[in-house]
Amino acid sequence: MFSGSPRSFWLDSSLVEPGRSRFSFLGDDQGPLAEFVRYDVGAGRCEIERAGRPMRRVRASVFDYLKRQLSNRRVDATGLPFDFTGGYVGYFGYEMKADCGSSNRHRSPAPDAAWLFADRVIAVDHEAGYTYAVCLAEDTPQAAREAADWLEGVLAGLSCVAAERPPLPGEPAPADPGAAEPWLVRDRATYIADIEACRRALRSGTSYEVCLTNAARLPAPPDALEFYRTLRRDNPAPYAAFLRFGELEVAGSSPERFLRIGRDGTAEARPVKGTAPRGDGPEEDARLRDALASDAKTRAENLMIVDLLRNDLGQVCRTGTVRVSKLMATETYATVHQLVSTVEGRLRAGTDAVDCVRACFPGGSMTGAPKLRTLEIIDSLETEARGVYSGALGYFGCGGGADLSIVIRTAVFADGLMHLGAGGAIVLGSDPDAEYEEMLLKTAAPMRALHRHTADRMRQQGPPGQKAGAAGEARR
Repeated sequence: MFSGSPRSFWLDSSLVEPGRSRFSFLGDDQGPLAEFVRYDVGAGRCEIERAGRPMRRVRASVFDYLKRQLSNRRVDATGLPFDFTGGYVGYFGYEMKADCGSSNRHRSPAPDAAWLFADRVIAVDHEAGYTYAVCLAEDTPQAAREAADWLEGVLAGLSCVAAERPPLPGEPAPADPGAAEPWLVRDRATYIADIEACRRALRSGTSYEVCLTNAARLPAPPDALEFYRTLRRDNPAPYAAFLRFGELEVAGSSPERFLRIGRDGTAEARPVKGTAPRGDGPEEDARLRDALASDAKTRAENLMIVDLLRNDLGQVCRTGTVRVSKLMATETYATVHQLVSTVEGRLRAGTDAVDCVRACFPGGSMTGAPKLRTLEIIDSLETEARGVYSGALGYFGCGGGADLSIVIRTAVFADGLMHLGAGGAIVLGSDPDAEYEEMLLKTAAPMRALHRHTADRMRQQGPPGQKAGAAGEARR
């Protein structure tokens, strides 16, 4: 319904988890209230586009702009079971840290933040089996008629959706953790040297934990949406997403919630720190899962990030409400086991979802601790901007709620290239070779999806021809 739009979104609970990922949301920029906000953190300026109007430039942080707009467009949607009933969908890139107290050494070619105001949304309730069409409109007779027409058209379109799903393809081939290695921005020797530099900083006492990352850059497949459909099938995740924002597209299968803020002011973070591969059989899989849960080094990583998030939430939450409801639980996904904690709090009066995100950004699981000093260490070692990767992606609803993931296990498409970021936390107990292998492991899911998507496309095209060259290049 929205794939033909130049700007559209799919916040996709492709792996439904009770209490965490029940709803999916889809929409585009075709509504009468829709606007697209692009932000350059270096210039401190938002560019706002609305259909039929000249571009408007606002000298303000995108945090301040979103906060003001959401306040002006506040609606009461308490009759629905989900918080997103219209609002902004998009991302904050990692370099937004410059608006959160840390300077930037590197500049991203992508917008530092991009947000689409969606006034028409389809919401899918995977638990109850219902689909909702939601329309946010101005309180005028003309707007009411347009809203009714849109709802009628959407319901007619939804009635044509097949009730039965087609059979899914067979099980995907095992993930190859080394598939991205030829495409890395910093090779093995350089990355291991950077790990040693992190360890020197740790020994000197300037940091306790450094989240070091790398990136792979390779030719992009021609259809990012079809790639995403392969990714979500092979590696379903509770916070999966696809964004099409003009020339920039994002396809992710994130297992990590950054923050969820309810309409009642409750805030929840679910930091992931600690990753192990899946085993070849049930016994090996259980052994790897148990080893992750009991590993002292991994538990130290997780604990430091939990403490960091308690501090971050403490800046905006009522005294005494911040608590750790779940500490270091193991969760299993298609290619990895993860160690996950849950930190909760209740926002102070006069504080909203944008304030909470700003106080906690960037997510501690992508930085290390103490945050500001460690961000400086990261900038001195990494050779380019992280961009969308390591940032946050999701929605701010007009009813006051928000839900954002950490942008990991995600492919970013721009200028004919596919960008994959991956990394891991470096602590004193880190083994450089093991850290390098863990970094590669985190690229395995999108790389497997790329190979499968390319193979499927080649089969559909028949014998190799002129169009097969790019696919062959991407497989190399």
